[in-house]
Formats: sequence, C-alpha cells, structure tokens
Amino acid sequence: MTSSTRLPNLPAGFRFHPTDEELIVHYLMNQASSIPCPVPIIAEVNIYQCNPWDLPAKALFGENEWYFFSPRDRKYPNGARPNRAAGSGYWKATGTDKAILLTPTSENIGVKKALVFYGGKPPKGVKTDWIMHEYRLTGANKNTKRRGSSMRLGRLGPLQDPQEEQQFSVV
Repeated sequence: MTSSTRLPNLPAGFRFHPTDEELIVHYLMNQASSIPCPVPIIAEVNIYQCNPWDLPAKALFGENEWYFFSPRDRKYPNGARPNRAAGSGYWKATGTDKAILLTPTSENIGVKKALVFYGGKPPKGVKTDWIMHEYRLTGANKNTKRRGSSMRLGRLGPLQDPQEEQQFSVV
C-alpha cells in the first residue's frame, strides 16, 4: 500500500526525512511523554517480535524508509541488558554509539546505535543486509510519563546501492 492511500491528508510530494536531532526532539521525546504526533506518521510496533522484512507492511507511512516506535525489551526482568532477539534471528550492535546533540546548546539529548540483523542464533548467526539505527533518550530527557519510558524509534529502508545495506532505525 502506498503512502498516499494511507495518509490522504498529506500534500502531494510530501517527504519525511528528519535529521537525528529532529527525530529525538520532535518525535521520541513527545512519544515518551505521551504527547501525540500532529500527524500519525510513525507506528508503534514491537520490532523485536518481527523479522525486518515483515516491518514495512506494519508502517503507517513510507515507500523507501519506514519509521517505528518500539518499547525496549529487556533480556532479564530486573536487568539493564537489552533483549535483541527478533523473529528468526537477532539484532547485533555494530560500530560505536553516536551522541545526538541539541544544536543551540550542544547538550547530549540522545544516542544513535547501529545494529545489523543476523539470521539464526548467536554466535553462529548469518549476517543479512538489514541494518537498524536505534535512537534512545539520555540523561534528564528520560523523565517521561510512560511506564517503562524506554521507547525507541526506528527507520527501515531498501538498498540504495548494491554495496550498501538495507536500513532500519528505531527511536
């Protein structure tokens, strides 16, 4: 289903390409504080219960990139370690975390983490072409109204070039 059939009130040619800072400030902070988005463009889906190739069908908007809010799943009930098992595989962290800074003050407002989807079970999983960027709030920005208040935002997209990986981001 195309975005025009899902959200008919958007103007022709509408594109949704927010920066990392915009995703944190205008979407993730509001979602964590239970403030609704002015336009329902990002679905709330537990991405850790799905394979990445099934997620585009669950998105509210997008043709080449899809965004999702997702609650953070914990590996152990009282622990801080995240559970990244998903569908028929798991998401594995790769690279270093990137701090997201607020432009006027350079205050650290969030973190962007890259994860790659592996099929199977660790440590013998097979790397796939799916990559996810997980966005989370940091420090004082964690003061939210939602129980658990550990929401993520994600973006998923197709291959841009045969050498690139498919992308999915979670905020």
